[in-house]
Amino acid sequence: MTENRVVLVTGSAKRIGACIAETFHAQGFKVIVHANRSLSEAGKLVGRLNTVRPDSSKIVSSNLHESAEVETLAEKAMQCFGRLDVLVNNASTFFPTPLAESTQSQWDDLFNSNVRAAYFLSQKLTSELKKNRGTIINIVDTHADKPLLNHSIYNMAKAALKTMTRSLAKDLGPEIRVNGVSPGAILWSGTLERDNDPGVEQGRQKLLESIPLKRLGKPEDIAHMVYFLATTASYTSGQVIKVDGGRSLI
Repeated sequence: MTENRVVLVTGSAKRIGACIAETFHAQGFKVIVHANRSLSEAGKLVGRLNTVRPDSSKIVSSNLHESAEVETLAEKAMQCFGRLDVLVNNASTFFPTPLAESTQSQWDDLFNSNVRAAYFLSQKLTSELKKNRGTIINIVDTHADKPLLNHSIYNMAKAALKTMTRSLAKDLGPEIRVNGVSPGAILWSGTLERDNDPGVEQGRQKLLESIPLKRLGKPEDIAHMVYFLATTASYTSGQVIKVDGGRSLI
């Protein structure tokens, strides 16, 4: 039974994070939606979820770049429903950092959002998750293994998150299982999303040809894997599952 279980999804106002929140909610979980700048989108999501099931979703706001706000996020989350069973570390920033132009500020931004916040939020919620034999799911990235050109800092941050997943699985077992999901091409990014000129369309086709399943994934593909790891895969810990249409095979 899941009606009394609670999930916190960081960065869940839109895109994949929102889909993860909706998937857990559809299965009976109470959902804590975290957002920073996207509070309007978060409010609409929580409104929809509460229309389906009253008082089943709440918003917490926090800037994950600020250490003090990461600590208060754990407190705010516990105040929502009085318990927590699943933590999904989904929040992330993503932008290019060519070596010649990269800055310390960019380093801090990418590592804070992708690794540091996830680590210390997990630390603050460990006792509650242990009490409920809960789970932590980290959203990694295929680029942790196959680096993306001119994104070295982001690549390193996601690689650190992957290692953190394996490390915490050792540190927190047997009470808490820790796993990760590594998305491949799920949504078009950058110019591949915005532009429609022939050169960009050619780029889209080239990407699709590199995927054995010959298509993009959907946010639901990631959300379903997250839910499976959190609720069904009871003998799985320390794993980072690729959901990439087989692209990592090439």
